[in-house]
Amino acid sequence: MRRTLFTLSALLLTSITNAMSQTPETQRPRAREAGVVVGIMQPGPLNAITDVPGVRVGQVTVREGDSVRTGVTAILPHGGNPFRERVPAALHVGNGFGKLLGVTQLRELGELETPILLTCTLCVWRAADAMVGWLLEQPGMENVRSINPVVGETNDGMLNDIRARPIRPEHVRRALESASSGPVEEGAVGAGTGTVAFGWKGGIGTSSRRLPASLGGWTVGVLVQSNYGGVLTINGAPVGRELGRFSFQRQLSSRADGALDDSPDGSIMIVVATDAPLDSRNLERLAARAIVGLARTGATMSNGSGDYVLAFSTAEAVRRREGEAPRSVQDLPNDAMSPLFQAVAEATEEAIYNSLFKATTTQGHHGTVEALPLDRVMEVLRKYNAVGWDRTLPPGR
Repeated sequence: MRRTLFTLSALLLTSITNAMSQTPETQRPRAREAGVVVGIMQPGPLNAITDVPGVRVGQVTVREGDSVRTGVTAILPHGGNPFRERVPAALHVGNGFGKLLGVTQLRELGELETPILLTCTLCVWRAADAMVGWLLEQPGMENVRSINPVVGETNDGMLNDIRARPIRPEHVRRALESASSGPVEEGAVGAGTGTVAFGWKGGIGTSSRRLPASLGGWTVGVLVQSNYGGVLTINGAPVGRELGRFSFQRQLSSRADGALDDSPDGSIMIVVATDAPLDSRNLERLAARAIVGLARTGATMSNGSGDYVLAFSTAEAVRRREGEAPRSVQDLPNDAMSPLFQAVAEATEEAIYNSLFKATTTQGHHGTVEALPLDRVMEVLRKYNAVGWDRTLPPGR
């Protein structure tokens, strides 16, 4: 099966140069469409971070010549001015080998005052500058003299001429201005255009979980930019080991299988959104549980990896508006957090699988990175009884 619900705006923002033609390879299924059902909770209608009310995602894919393979992914917490109407936010660091702007103020104040941008490592500062310029032009920002842009990255230097620092202000503006609340395109798009994960093509992936009313009815959405190493595991099945592609492969095995790079190094950016009314303290606890989902995929979290989780709440009851008088704020009690922890672990795991399933073989600066071979992957998953789990769950879950 394949997804067919794409809005016109989502199609337009996938690339500003050299858009990929719609070949059979680009119609690869999401993990769930292929029968890989993760966990016990139900996803939202789109199975995306945009299932969280108000959250919008915009992406621009930059493909230029034979060597530029990069882009920008923008996550906006709501439809208003994020500087004037701030959302509580938090950060969890799994391993800190990365470039993540804006984190000291975010941790100090426990709030997000800009959209979140994802891009390539050496483009972080250009993206931040462009976003600040865009924000200063917005209505009501005439007297603003300080902005804390939050920009994360992973290193796409294998496929992208990263030293050219190809992200320009118009890329950032287009990502911000085209953001929508509809389906999120995944794979080799936006900030995931040039990324590599587990030796195969990585990219952008997303997923969500909607709690039943008995557990609060809240939604948790996750978006990832996958670009890291380890031994790929899908629903518990040792895919990387079975296919002979994994970190430290040359030292541990004679099966090379054409891997370009068996280094465990790399990074992942994980963005978590929820409509549950959480303060920054419990958002940090929620962000920490996303690492559970990352670990289930076989991540090494190596010395050279930047593994970051940013989490925010879109709930009206916890937003912070400039000049507002003291008021009562809703705060979900600690005892109600466990279902959200389960939800974020599942959504993170599935978002990573989606980033791999949807990614396509990409030729770039230093060669070609193959897409995850889904036919062989499905053979492994069937061998280990890792597909079709939804058929074994009780009805009405």
